[in-house]
Amino acid sequence: MNYRYSERLNRFSSSAVREILKLTQGNSIISFAGGLPAEEHFPVQAVGEAFERVLAQGNRALQYGLTEGYLPLRESICRRMARKGMNVTPADMLLTTGSQQAIDLLTRIYIDEGDVILVERPTYLSAIQVFQSYGAKVVSVDTDADGMDPDDLAAKIRQYRPKMMYAIPTFHNPTGQAWSLERRKAALQLCRDSGTLILEDDPYGELKFGDESVTYPTLFSLDQHPSGSCVVYTSTFSKTVAPALRTGWVIGDPDLIRNIARAKQANDLHSSSLDQQTLYQLLEHFDLDAHIRFVRTEYEARMRQMAGLLEEKHWPGVTWKEPKGGMFFWLELPESIDSAQLLKTAVELGVAFVPGATFYAESPRVNTLRMNFTHNDSDNTILGMNRLSQAMESVLVR
Repeated sequence: MNYRYSERLNRFSSSAVREILKLTQGNSIISFAGGLPAEEHFPVQAVGEAFERVLAQGNRALQYGLTEGYLPLRESICRRMARKGMNVTPADMLLTTGSQQAIDLLTRIYIDEGDVILVERPTYLSAIQVFQSYGAKVVSVDTDADGMDPDDLAAKIRQYRPKMMYAIPTFHNPTGQAWSLERRKAALQLCRDSGTLILEDDPYGELKFGDESVTYPTLFSLDQHPSGSCVVYTSTFSKTVAPALRTGWVIGDPDLIRNIARAKQANDLHSSSLDQQTLYQLLEHFDLDAHIRFVRTEYEARMRQMAGLLEEKHWPGVTWKEPKGGMFFWLELPESIDSAQLLKTAVELGVAFVPGATFYAESPRVNTLRMNFTHNDSDNTILGMNRLSQAMESVLVR
């Protein structure tokens, strides 16, 4: 059979993270690559009990569900969002198969081939994959520790007249930084004035470190909402409960949500209603906020351990900033080092990370890399960092 693939297939690139994850399965490689939560902190018993309560309701629990998602869970999420200053109803929300699907569905209904999407430099690699698969022109905006540079954002808006902007303002992937309030307001105003839709991706917002009094308001909460908002907001339970449940949500103007639902009907009819019912039962009978506080404390301890090890290694010319939340460290190496080549040496020594080039929409900086600090326990983190140190020293002395 001569398989005649569509030209669209050529727009799909393999995810560096997925490929590295395959490489590290079933062997002794310690991985700092994927955005993996700590498995030992999954609420296994509570999820199991929630699942049993769902099945106790009988056969109907296994029936098809609504495209928009299980209504009681949407109502529960609305109550949680209200605590973030986001006052929405279930009609303003759609449940998705992880927030990744929300990115795909919005791009599908909103972006035509050749449309410009602005992103941070660097940004989430799988969002770039989605945008490019639909033929969008992805343009980077200069970004520092406080967020998108307003001057560069304004210049790019004037030059490219973008249709959409994609951003992770709170505990950014890959850098772990958070936008200042001033930068949030500036970006919101520039996009509103220019008619640029903002897709706000917030998978890590609950994983905040440091001073509890410091808050990071969502762009959605800072805008008029939900009707007429220039922000579409998406988040997920993958980082706070468990990735395997694959349940996220997207919030926006009800007309946008209705059209996203039309695209979802053509995509998968609805996300797993069994998982959604289980999550609803979990929220009703389990203190998720206490669990998040516990996980946050554990992750901050792991972050500080890795920060201490980075300080201790003191690799010449290697710089990094302590993340304010989330799951990642972002390292910048001397200009002469290609982190993809460093990865080959690291894997031979039994440790993996993600080369930074994949997080750039254009003009990648190959002397960068991302490291996850949440997945490994203390002993494996020490062992992995020692292995990485061997790899690093082998390239730094060349």
